[in-house]
Amino acid sequence: MSMGKILVADDDSNIAELLRLYLEKEGYTVAIASDGERALEKFSEENPDIVLLDIMMPKLDGWQVCREIRKKSNCPIIMITAKGETFDKVLGLELGADDYVVKPFDAKEIVARIKAVMRRTGKSTDAPDVKEVSYDKLVVNMTKYELKVDGKVVDTPPKELELLYHLASNPNRVYTRDQLLDEVWGFEYYGDSRTVDVHVKRLREKLEGVSDQWALKTVWGVGYKFEVKE
Repeated sequence: MSMGKILVADDDSNIAELLRLYLEKEGYTVAIASDGERALEKFSEENPDIVLLDIMMPKLDGWQVCREIRKKSNCPIIMITAKGETFDKVLGLELGADDYVVKPFDAKEIVARIKAVMRRTGKSTDAPDVKEVSYDKLVVNMTKYELKVDGKVVDTPPKELELLYHLASNPNRVYTRDQLLDEVWGFEYYGDSRTVDVHVKRLREKLEGVSDQWALKTVWGVGYKFEVKE
């Protein structure tokens, strides 16, 4: 049984082939694209479970490919950047990247990151259980990537859903912004934490006044929590 299908988009054929060999040995099915346009074509053809996406590619760069994929899919994306390139983490988070790795990388590290991202996004073959939390007038289902508010499905971007699911799975626990970036977005992030604030603000717009049993609360000077009345 395949562990899942991976699209590797990288214009360096040596790196792409090395990744293919290593990932196939681990039980994954691998498709390769050598430029951004081909990456989007392959994505439509192959419907992969996860994408390894190089930033610097011909025709379309990784940012543009990530943006196009996110218009139509919640498929997990791991960005690949060369050592010395400036990786704009705020841009990566806002565009919906799930993780990133820096070249040169160890193949074992790539496999570990893939497994972690697939677990976190419910794509892992060894975690078929339904991932869902529910409260009064609220259901967050990560197996279907669906948010129901007062019985109605509300269109919600994947990272907002993952953030809400993480907080609601641990009611009344306070998280700092850095903890949320590390645990929900999956990579350590230093500096500006606007991204978390933006996602919480958007969630509040969807959840405001729905129930008096729970609330998405700011803990001033610390971070956020999903508060549930005992």
